[in-house]
Amino acid sequence: MNDKYTYNDAFVELQDIVAEIESGDSNIDDLAEKIKRAASLIAICKAKLTASEKEVDNLLQKLNQEDTAEQQQPE
Repeated sequence: MNDKYTYNDAFVELQDIVAEIESGDSNIDDLAEKIKRAASLIAICKAKLTASEKEVDNLLQKLNQEDTAEQQQPE
């Protein structure tokens, strides 16, 4: 996966490609390349979202473990 792109960079570029295709201004000869690029950008966004989701899950799990440990400590 291409780590030089942030999620936002990839998403903005993807939006630009979609807007070009929807406007009808795209050259039909370039359409296949734009679709390939869009697929690549979607993969980047998906990978970034998945990584963020795992990180959030790990943080929540850690917080839950800390809460459980605090509740089990005698006062």
